[in-house]
Amino acid sequence: MAFNFDQWVDRSHSDSVKWDKYRDRDIIPLWIADTDFLSPPAVIDALQQRVSQGVFGYGQPSPELITVFTQRMLERYDWRIKPEWVVLLPGLVCGLNLCVRTFTQDGQSSLAPTPIYPPFRQAAKSVDREQLQIPLARSNQRWVLDFPAVAGSLTGRERLLMLCNPQNPGSTVYRREELLAQHAFARKHDLIVCSDEIHCELLLEPGLKHIPFASLNEDAAQRSITLMSPSKTFNIAGLGASMAIIPNQTLRQQLCKARKGIVPAVDILAQVAALAAYREGQSWLDELLNYLRINRDLVTERINAIPGLHLLPIEATYLAWIDCSELAVDNPHAFFEQAGVGLSPGLDFGDRRFVRLNFGCRYSLLLTALERMTQAVERHHAG
Repeated sequence: MAFNFDQWVDRSHSDSVKWDKYRDRDIIPLWIADTDFLSPPAVIDALQQRVSQGVFGYGQPSPELITVFTQRMLERYDWRIKPEWVVLLPGLVCGLNLCVRTFTQDGQSSLAPTPIYPPFRQAAKSVDREQLQIPLARSNQRWVLDFPAVAGSLTGRERLLMLCNPQNPGSTVYRREELLAQHAFARKHDLIVCSDEIHCELLLEPGLKHIPFASLNEDAAQRSITLMSPSKTFNIAGLGASMAIIPNQTLRQQLCKARKGIVPAVDILAQVAALAAYREGQSWLDELLNYLRINRDLVTERINAIPGLHLLPIEATYLAWIDCSELAVDNPHAFFEQAGVGLSPGLDFGDRRFVRLNFGCRYSLLLTALERMTQAVERHHAG
């Protein structure tokens, strides 16, 4: 079955956070990480069928969804997980916050990469807890964690290591030896690990394989909380269905206790969508990845042809982390926004010299945005 990812879906006057930001302004929104594509037909059909029942009373966690999810983990990653390890959450961000609130106390701290997806930083800030930053360093055209850079800052009060693989915003897919180094660091300092792996099914570079942190060995499994979701993969982020995989019973009980009465159960429609996506969405996903590879190649070529901009190879996600440090403008985000392209400001991730571009959109719209960026830089240099 062919899927039309070039189809225009007008979200400009809808409930879309992405498009409403620039409502009635000639600015192309390529910022927040959702895509402009129709979700898989199987998801839409399943939702319509469930809505047609007309009754929306209290639901319970879907055993069927958990079974399908555990089977998917085994088939894709050779990761054998037990159904009781899976805790359903109404979004991945609440999982980040739960981990900080559950596994650190007042006076204790977490560690997280920088730059990083903003909710990592916000999770610590919201409860006034320190978070040490582990810088990402360029190594062989990839962004990797520089653990030696943070070694001198450790105080012994650290309790939680927060990881992101594939990395957002840098798109790195960590190799086994890199994950083993992350595990060795966690073990050396006796850290619980929260691993955000929400983009794990959006690998663009052929030959790469996602390796869940918890699948490395038994110690990694027993000290980790893995966060996954179909939301980015199948463009159902607005429905809110995520999974926390917690093999350690004590850690699992602590997190479930912390959520009680505060974090709600997963919406019944969200569970329907997630189940349909996992069960029947693979052919759609295969074609999506091919489309994203074309967009990725266009972004890489065009951005690296613009004087003052640099983009490392994108291994996964539909996100491009663009280095504007040689552009000689004070605020790259504002500069491109004035040119009619709305990007995510690098400052939100920890580095104001960068911007993040979301290429999960129609090729023609992406091409227009890249042309606007090119012309803006040309005018800047000419002036």
